[in-house]
Amino acid sequence: MVRGRISRLSVHDVRFPTSLEGHGSDAMHTDPDYSAAYVVLETDAEDGLKGCGLTFTLGKGTEVVVCAVNALAPHVLSKDLGDIVGDFRGFYRQLTSDGQLRWIGPEKGAVHLATAAVLNAVWDLWAKQEGKPLWKLLVDMDPRTLLSCIDFRYITDVLTEEEAYEILQKGQVGKKEREEQMRTQGYPAYTTSCAWLGYPDATLTQLCSEALKDGWTRFKVKVGADLQDDIRRCRLIRHMIGPEKTLMMDANQRWDVPEAVEWMAKLAEFKPLWIEEPTSPDDILGHAAISKALAPLGVGVATGEQCHNRVIFKQLLQAKALQFLQIDSCRLGSVNENLSVLLMAKKFGIPVCPHAGGVGLCELVQHLIIFDFISVSASLKDRMCEYVDHLHEHFKYPVVIRKACYMPPQDAGYSTEMKEESVRQHQYPDGEVWKELLAAQGN
Repeated sequence: MVRGRISRLSVHDVRFPTSLEGHGSDAMHTDPDYSAAYVVLETDAEDGLKGCGLTFTLGKGTEVVVCAVNALAPHVLSKDLGDIVGDFRGFYRQLTSDGQLRWIGPEKGAVHLATAAVLNAVWDLWAKQEGKPLWKLLVDMDPRTLLSCIDFRYITDVLTEEEAYEILQKGQVGKKEREEQMRTQGYPAYTTSCAWLGYPDATLTQLCSEALKDGWTRFKVKVGADLQDDIRRCRLIRHMIGPEKTLMMDANQRWDVPEAVEWMAKLAEFKPLWIEEPTSPDDILGHAAISKALAPLGVGVATGEQCHNRVIFKQLLQAKALQFLQIDSCRLGSVNENLSVLLMAKKFGIPVCPHAGGVGLCELVQHLIIFDFISVSASLKDRMCEYVDHLHEHFKYPVVIRKACYMPPQDAGYSTEMKEESVRQHQYPDGEVWKELLAAQGN
């Protein structure tokens, strides 16, 4: 029974100084401070449950997303949770179609990140009230109810609601067996933790060696800043992991289209499964050209972590611009919009390999990809979910990795809830961690 009127919305600017040790560094983002705009919803229900949501940022700019969350707050406050989830498509449309706020979107940028944070908190609260982890809430949901959460506007030329219903109906076959498979074996993961661009070779070698001992078989390396350095680092990591293990590469939008093709022709000898974000995330035809050029080399193209919305994903699929689709739990409009992309990917036969890492992205996206396997894709072929071993200790319900696989969360909610002490210490600029750092920097 969903209950309670939303009586309070608070949002926090939470930042972790990861740039100090090069964590998260890549060809375009050389000094990221992993951060989040962290939203907490409270209701007047007697259960005292809170809904927690976030969106991921890299430090500066988090305050902009916080402002956007506060601008969206009037659409949420005083609303009954039952009314929200009873017409979730309508509520999603209300948030994304505010007649004034949509001018600084629409459905993209800081305002869409803020929408994701708010909606993630709503989903967390709904799952907590139902006493289920979010993936299980979705798996158990009647197909018609699930589809009523999705805004199909702008994508009906490739996926109608009836087509989506047929996909979910087909997904009912073998569903219980796939759920049991997830509970016992987990969802396969790959690691990005070993090869950030800012890591020296000694660190890369040490982390790669440790990962191999822990049973990891799929590795991603950051590339794109310097070709000769890339060749050296890729040779080093390929030598360490051997020819049989899977290697992926990620350029983080560094190249022009011709440059991407030329660069990857030089790196193809290391047998990467894919090159991720080879160019601007908005360049659909550019990704298509790169995909076509790299196909004879056996290298696929992966993208999605900075795709604004379902419309961009629709066009990438229509243009045959990617071989691996990377949803993000906080870039798109929360679970609602991600569901539409999972269903489109199924129709086009493209494997989903989610982006994760950052602050809480692993915690969130595991729910989506486990649901995808059980209810939509029904396949693990060419599928894996990113894992980065940073900042999980700040979450009340951190991810559980066993034998290089995500084990399905058991606690009710969306795994979004952060520890209150972590939020307090890392709130910017008044948290204890930042007071000390800024004082040391003379600010």
